[in-house]
Amino acid sequence: MAVKAVVFDVGNVLYGWDPESFLVRQIADDEARLRFIEDIDLWSWHDSLDGGRGFHEAAAELTEKFPAYADHIAAWGDRFGETIQDPVPGVHEIVEALDGKGIPLFAITNFSADFWAPFRKREEAFFRRFKDVVVSGEEKLMKPDPAIYFRALDRFGLKPDDALFIDDRIINVEGAKAVGMKAHLFTDAADLRAWLEAEELL
Repeated sequence: MAVKAVVFDVGNVLYGWDPESFLVRQIADDEARLRFIEDIDLWSWHDSLDGGRGFHEAAAELTEKFPAYADHIAAWGDRFGETIQDPVPGVHEIVEALDGKGIPLFAITNFSADFWAPFRKREEAFFRRFKDVVVSGEEKLMKPDPAIYFRALDRFGLKPDDALFIDDRIINVEGAKAVGMKAHLFTDAADLRAWLEAEELL
């Protein structure tokens, strides 16, 4: 069956995400920065935010355990927007072209609900092209859990084979395929454009 809609990931597909550069600005010394990441288990802690935990509650608990890192933990929330970079080169033009052809656009993103709201407001003009965005932190479900894809498809009013999903992480691409969606691993805009042209969407 022909694809009826395109579903994008957000981080490192629509916009660059570079938390490492943000951390370098916060903690210039490599050893101290690595110690901070390892001591608080930063990436697992951040995943808990993407999974639906509120930042203030999570930060308060972590600060109680690691008071020496209080400022860095607070900065992760107060300045999270600095980890999100400019649009990924060439992809916004693809979104514009798809929208211009009348192809419905959606997104599924692993993103903290607390962090999503200010980012969405900042980029509201761009996201007006999207009919809906499913955010893991709001749903308390994360890719590649099949449940988030099914919830998104239900919200979008799509059957799995109606949708083409684009993500930069193979685990999320495979998760989408497992529920019956057509999916593509994002590497860069040129590759994506060629693939969409082959699918006769551009």
